[in-house]
Amino acid sequence: MRRLIDLTLACLALVAAALPLAICIVWVRVRIGSPVFFVQTRPGLKGLPFEMVKLRTMTDGRDVQGNLLPDAQRLMPFGRFLRSTSLDELPELWNVLKGEMSLVGPRPLLMEYLPLYSAEQARRHEVRPGITGWAQINGRNALSWEEKFKLDAWYVDNQSLWLDVKILWLTVKKVLVREGISASGEATMPKFTGSTGHHPESHSLSR
Repeated sequence: MRRLIDLTLACLALVAAALPLAICIVWVRVRIGSPVFFVQTRPGLKGLPFEMVKLRTMTDGRDVQGNLLPDAQRLMPFGRFLRSTSLDELPELWNVLKGEMSLVGPRPLLMEYLPLYSAEQARRHEVRPGITGWAQINGRNALSWEEKFKLDAWYVDNQSLWLDVKILWLTVKKVLVREGISASGEATMPKFTGSTGHHPESHSLSR
């Protein structure tokens, strides 16, 4: 049932968003450059990797040594707009159609974080990652990593159709008021380096 709902809503959303997405693609090409899509390997269900697709919001600006500049310097004004409106997430509907993501679930993070999770934090991979989730409507990037992971674990334990409907509805409201776009003092979100006072445990998801 959940998969059927994902497929139905993702198809409807792609049709409804076709024109806005096309406009955004053109503007990304003009304002930021090519490629217009940002594709990155992320951990999905059970920590298995998949290629997540988003609209590009940053340049590839580098310093004289060839290192990428900080996010704050690479994040373009138009890219900031895309993030604040969550329009950059629209291509992830393709990941939903492919069965790699759900509309609702813990956000897919970086592969490099897998060995850093505690066994409890790694439970976020017991469900498919989502375009939006419980953590996103309860603070998004304004939350600490520990708070995010607690909310993700809560969702895993309490997921239901009605909870998903609530999350989708509240996501629309959050996008309209543009809350929690970035962490305090950060352009996006600082990297996760492991929980304070906690030693990462070895588990199957990190292999």
